[in-house]
Parts: sequence; C-alpha cells; structure tokens
Amino acid sequence: MSRLFPIALLLGAAALLGACDNMAKQPSDKTWTPADANPANADPGSRAWPPEPAPNTVAREDRPQPPPPLTPALLARGKERYEIYCTPCHGYLGDGNGMIVQRGFPHPPSFHSEALRNAPTRHFYDVATNGWGAMYSYGDRVTPDDRWAIAAYIRALQTSQSTAAAELPDDVRGTLR
Repeated sequence: MSRLFPIALLLGAAALLGACDNMAKQPSDKTWTPADANPANADPGSRAWPPEPAPNTVAREDRPQPPPPLTPALLARGKERYEIYCTPCHGYLGDGNGMIVQRGFPHPPSFHSEALRNAPTRHFYDVATNGWGAMYSYGDRVTPDDRWAIAAYIRALQTSQSTAAAELPDDVRGTLR
C-alpha cells in the first residue's frame, strides 16, 4: 500500500492538471471592446469622459508654468512655505541642519554648496515637484505657485549667506548686529 500511494497521488494530480485548459481560450460573458478615443463620440450620460478635469489636476505631459516675477510678496510667501515644508530637513538657513538631521536622518545637501548655487532656479522647483534622493515629492502637497515661491526664497537664502557685509548698502549694513 505504501508503494501505491505515491503512484495514486501522481495519477490524481495528472488528472486534475489535465482538466486545465489554456485560460485565454475560456468562454467569457463579457467581451472587450476598445473605447472610442474621441470624447465627442462618447455617450453624454456616460461618466467615461468627464466634461473637465478635477480641480488642481495637472497632466504629466504638461510643462510647469514659468516662474512668476520676483516680488517682496513672492519672497514672503516663499519664506512662509519654506518654514513649513523645508526647514525640518534643510534648516532655517538652508544648510541642511534641520531638526530631523539632529535626530539621525540623513543629512540633505546644503543650498550653499557650489553645485546648488550654480543650479538653475527651476531645479529647486523640479525637486519640490518630483522629489530627489531621500526627499519625496511635494507635488501633491505644495501648489506650483508656492513651489516657485520656495525656489525664490532659496535663492534669497543663498544670497544672504554668500554676500559679504562690505558689499551691502550702508542702510542695510547698519541694521546688522
């Protein structure tokens, strides 16, 4: 009986596997038909083609908007948004010494490195949009206008940390401690 059991098991498995057929040839209740690629031909009551995209929807193929003009209001908004979203990692000075670094998280790059001082402003916008390295994307958390404002503020931080006091106007130099 012990010899017959493995043979019976193999025969049973073969019978079960023999009942299987190519699943691609199985009958189906629903047939697939391609959707009409023209929204004008879609059924008006159908939800397949919404009349317009949801608010704040941006297609991947769309190019980001051009940077807005540099104004004091843009810098103020950038400072506010930077302090909310960026300081935990990059620190208030943009040197990469944020609070999470002090708690053991990897050190992000300093905005004052030569590579980032020479990077185009769009680089900061793109990194905020798509993420970079350990940094995740803020594209769904920060609006495009605010990303440009943050990029402008990062440029102001870079200038503030790389300009010698002797190069400042007299009235500004007088306010320094």
